Amino acid sequence: MSDPGKRIEAVPYWTSAITWEPLKGGLSNESFTVTQNGEKFVCRFGIDFPFHHVSREREIMVTRAAHAAGFAPELVYSEPGIMISRFIDAKTYGAEDVQANLGRIAETVGQFHNTMAHHVRGAGFIFWVFHVIRDYARTLREGGSRKMDQLLAYLALAEEMETAQVPLPIVFGHHDFLPANFMDDGEKLWIIDFEYAGFSTAMFDLAGIASNAEFDAGQADELLSVYFGRAPDDALRKSHAAMQCASLLREAMWSMVSELRLDVPGVDYEEYTEENLAMLETAVEVYRSTHGRV
Repeated sequence: MSDPGKRIEAVPYWTSAITWEPLKGGLSNESFTVTQNGEKFVCRFGIDFPFHHVSREREIMVTRAAHAAGFAPELVYSEPGIMISRFIDAKTYGAEDVQANLGRIAETVGQFHNTMAHHVRGAGFIFWVFHVIRDYARTLREGGSRKMDQLLAYLALAEEMETAQVPLPIVFGHHDFLPANFMDDGEKLWIIDFEYAGFSTAMFDLAGIASNAEFDAGQADELLSVYFGRAPDDALRKSHAAMQCASLLREAMWSMVSELRLDVPGVDYEEYTEENLAMLETAVEVYRSTHGRV
């Protein structure tokens, strides 16, 4: 059933007539706002993506846990391939909003890290970006990626950045903190999209926030200071800068895998790959000029 209207109307949650319209922004899923009896919902279609380590069953569980913990809109209906949540009348953040609300972001993410483990259920999923990168490299090699000649260099870079990491406590993280995954209703910040949520250290989330919102060095320091409650030392700065590189490398390789495996209308994965590789090149130059090689 490819017609979106028919797909939405076929969802058995609806009890009366509905109207709908596309919700832009997703790189791998299709989302729509749906109105029924004056109440709005978000209807999202998405299947399992084993090549991206995405399980919708786990995503549904985390979404419910995040609502119970006070971070996410309520999930009112789910079935394989479909999630329906209550619509939040809130501003979707861009990079400039993340920069302007840096302190609130750091505090909210800290609360998320510290409370979510009490609400999630089932087997614990580990997200370690360096494993993800190594696994993406296998997928790209097996699929004959157009970037085959760069895979060894990507793996060497990942190893360099993994070596720079400092030990940190294990927390339950989000791992996809694009600016648009924060929403502000004027009173509180909401967090959405939990495809990659799982246990890890805080550093990937902190690095993702900084790289995705294009923080400068001062903003990155402020983010770390608010989150950890102290000024960062050189080792923590180096770990964070290295993880920003790893975050951008993972995003670029995510897009390379998507080039092989996904076909979402209106999404140019090759362009997205090149955008992230350009940002990665800049981040690596800054990292090495500041911290040197391992």
